[in-house]
Amino acid sequence: MPLTLPFKALQFKQRLLTRMLVTSLSIITIVGFGLAWLVNTLHAQNSYNEETAKLIAEIPQVAAELREHDLIPDTSSWLEENNKQKRYVIASCDDNFAQVWTSSLATDRGLFDTCERFKQIQFDSPPYYLTLADNQGYFAYLLSVDIAGIHYNLLVMKDAAQLEQDNDKFSTRTYIRLAMILVLALVLLMSAAYWGMRPLVRMQRELQLINQGKSKSLSEDYPVELEGVTQALNQMLQQSAAQQQRYQNAMNDLAHSLKTRLAAVHAITDDRELTQQSANEKIMEQISQMDQLVKYQLKRAMLGRQGLKQEHTAIGPLVEQLAQMLFKVYRDKQVQFTANIPTNLQFPGNKGDLMELCGNLMENAFRLCISRVHVSAKIHAQGNFELIVEDDGPGVEESLRQKIIQRGVRADSQSPGQGIGLAVCDEIVYSYGGQLTIETSPLQGARFRIQIPVLH
Repeated sequence: MPLTLPFKALQFKQRLLTRMLVTSLSIITIVGFGLAWLVNTLHAQNSYNEETAKLIAEIPQVAAELREHDLIPDTSSWLEENNKQKRYVIASCDDNFAQVWTSSLATDRGLFDTCERFKQIQFDSPPYYLTLADNQGYFAYLLSVDIAGIHYNLLVMKDAAQLEQDNDKFSTRTYIRLAMILVLALVLLMSAAYWGMRPLVRMQRELQLINQGKSKSLSEDYPVELEGVTQALNQMLQQSAAQQQRYQNAMNDLAHSLKTRLAAVHAITDDRELTQQSANEKIMEQISQMDQLVKYQLKRAMLGRQGLKQEHTAIGPLVEQLAQMLFKVYRDKQVQFTANIPTNLQFPGNKGDLMELCGNLMENAFRLCISRVHVSAKIHAQGNFELIVEDDGPGVEESLRQKIIQRGVRADSQSPGQGIGLAVCDEIVYSYGGQLTIETSPLQGARFRIQIPVLH
């Protein structure tokens, strides 16, 4: 059975660095070869032009061969000073490039159609290359000259082998230099790419540290091009951390709130004075409050405090329910509870928030009091809502009043609890733009005063 690999196993992972290197090197290669081709072309043209200039300088020697064939009158005295004999492959053409005369060397080689072949390429760019009747390659040089008052179109042919050899050597040197430049460019590109990628590698390390819990955010000294990315990532990390903290706080607060309701249920089941029907009704009432607390905490975890300030809730009935529940929990203390709350007074916020505020403060008061707990609420003339919960317990030392509203901090380490309730109250009050203060009550215990501005 042949061994087969999954398709995904055969795929190479895409790398940004590879893309950059391949793209950049391809561009440099294309441009480099284009320039090399242009340089070689210009060199060939320059060599052709230099050879043409040499031939122009040798026109007297060309004319000497013309005089030898009686094509130039003997009156040309300047030929006497330039009578060096040198044989050329020459064809004389008329204005229509019909061959009218052939030099002796061209005749020896059987080149009688040079002008006709040149006519086919006369409009091409130089150098002019021809393969003639002897199957050899020649570079053709057109000399349009007037000698002794006679116009001549002379095609002088030069063996292409030597010029092609020179051009090949030049091309070889050009491409060798191009290869060296490409190697150097590759080294520089790799260095630049790795140097340019270093911030991304650093970002990867910092994200790993964040994932491991060793860091909370990315550092800020990144290049300008990455600042938007790092800022967005930091914002996302902050939002994620805030969301996680909200979930954790909500679960802790839910556990803290349910603890009192479970204690009330336990007290109800132990109360022998209640009938079965009455006990069931009170237990269902506590279960209903637990259900409301669960929904409230889940909503708070999703939206945060700012999303829960859209309602008005009657205070009196809720305070009475909580008091009845706490009577069951702390029935052994015989607490004297009083309330001074106007009948129609409403809390300017969510019912769950009010339940958390009154529940935590009243539970602390019932637990720590000697025998008396008092709750009052009112709206001041200047428009502030005020809620006060006080007792005749030991009170709170002034040095601890700011500390105990922090999560996990308790004034009395001997009593049970997690130090969450007052922190929850402070968070709720703060979300409404209000203030929670701790004072000394006329009952000789602690007074917790909540003031919240009422928005009209």
